[in-house]
This record gives sequence, structure tokens and C-alpha cells, in this order.
Amino acid sequence: MVKQNQFFPQSVPHPCETLSEKLKEMGMGPKEFALRTGKPEKTISAVIKGTSSITTDMAVQFENVTKIPADFWMNHQRSYDEYIARIKRQDVIGKAVAWSRNFPLSHMIKSGWIEKQPDQQLMAAQLLTFFGVASPKAWEDYYCNRKLKVAFRISLKQTRAPYALSAWLRMGEISAREIQTKQYSAKSFKETLPKIKDIIESENEVVFQKIQKVCLKAGVKMIHIPSLPKVPVSGATRWLNDTPLIQLSGREKRSNKFWFSFFHEAGHILLHGKKEIFLEKIDYKDKDLLKEKEADVFAFKYMKS
Repeated sequence: MVKQNQFFPQSVPHPCETLSEKLKEMGMGPKEFALRTGKPEKTISAVIKGTSSITTDMAVQFENVTKIPADFWMNHQRSYDEYIARIKRQDVIGKAVAWSRNFPLSHMIKSGWIEKQPDQQLMAAQLLTFFGVASPKAWEDYYCNRKLKVAFRISLKQTRAPYALSAWLRMGEISAREIQTKQYSAKSFKETLPKIKDIIESENEVVFQKIQKVCLKAGVKMIHIPSLPKVPVSGATRWLNDTPLIQLSGREKRSNKFWFSFFHEAGHILLHGKKEIFLEKIDYKDKDLLKEKEADVFAFKYMKS
């Protein structure tokens, strides 16, 4: 979330101002100062003009000549650099406002995924934080351009609602991180599926929690993240590092549809590769129809048994 009530100064001068004042006080010109510090006159002139930074090495040399501690020069330079970086950051956030409007913000706020902000720039900044990216381009590279294929092998650009779908998937990742699980065991997970079928048929009010615990013992994370508008996704399967994650939306209200989605995703985990992500009820270019059919057959086997 965006941290509020943080103080950032509106203006921080370059340390060249302090250096110029000190040299004037000492009655020393740039050439003499360069000679005394053992630095090229060109380098010192650039620092005095504010077009170059004071390095750690310079700060120590400046201390010898000006009698001003090296940490003063270093802290001054660091504060100025942070100030400049935050100005650039605000420019990025300003440009991110238009990008942020593509997301179903009101529904994300209502669901508690993000908080309502007093202005559009704070909302855009919070959305970048939610996705864990520095800019809209970074979001696009991750979710649409597949620059990190080991994490995300399909392009959401090929789907009907890439923005909302990416938010739903991201919320799944965030929720999954809060869950501790044992190391994944395919053998153990397969052995638990008949037990899970029995739990489902019990029609107990805490069915989901019971099945979630059973899955965790086999090293599989299962979470329920309600679907967003325009995202007709029933479930998703992907691997976070070496841990499989089943994310269900409950979009189809009927219990049998919900649990069919679970066994469908379980089929992907047991039958298909770690490097792939499977989105149920979502059509995209790289969708492997054969694998979807195999997952359906796997699900039918358990739902009909």
C-alpha cells in the first residue's frame, strides 16, 4: 500500500552550493582546490557547477581541505540524489494515471485489494505498488510482453480483459505468499484427491478450509479469489517457485462447477509442466487445447467416481 504522512522536502540544493560558499569563505578558487584535493580541475569544476556528484573518495579529500566531515558531503549528496530520483518518480506516476484507469479500481477497493486514495496520482502509485512494478511499462513487459517467461509464459494481451485479469492473478500471488506449506509431493497430492472428494460430498460449511489444509499437507496451495467484472475465469494453475498454486474464483455459483474447476486445476498440476500457467474459461493464443481436454478428463474421473 502507499505510505502516507511521509515527509519529503520540496527542494534540496546540490552540495555544490555549500562547496562554493566554503571556497569563497576560504578565499580559494577551483584550480587551487583541485590541486589541494588531488582531483582534476575539470572534475572539481563540474561539481561546483552542479553537473557532477561528490563521490565517497572526493568527500574524504574535501574533508582534509575544508575541515567539513566527509559524512556531511556524502549525506548532502545522497539527499540531493534522492530528491532528484523522487522528482523523476513523480513524473512516472503522473504518466501512470491514464494506465491505472484501465483497471476495475472500484471493485478492487470494494474487495479490499487496494485502498481508496484522495487523488488519481496516489491511486496510480498504489496500483504500481500492488503489482510490485516501477512503471506501467514494467507491468506490460511482465504480463503482456513475457520478458520473464519462466514466471509468465503467456501474454495477457491476447485475452479480452488483460488489466482486470492481471489484477486477479496478482491478488492470488499476494495471498499465496501468506500461506506456509510443506514441500510439494506429487505422490502425496494424488493420494489426497479421493479424500478431497469425500470431504466435498460431506457438504459441510467448512469444506473449503478442510480441503485447503489437506492440499497444504501435500505441498499445494489453494486459494479463493473472487473474480472481477469482465474476467470470465473460473480457475488458474501456476507454479510459484517450486510450489503449485490453485486459484479459484467461484464465478460459477454452483458447488459442482466450483469443485470441477478444482479437479481440473489439480489435473494440470499432476499432468503438465511447471513452467506453464493455465487459465480456465479464458481463451488465449498459446492455449494448449489438448492439455485442457486432459485436465477435463482428469476432473470428470474424480467428480463421477
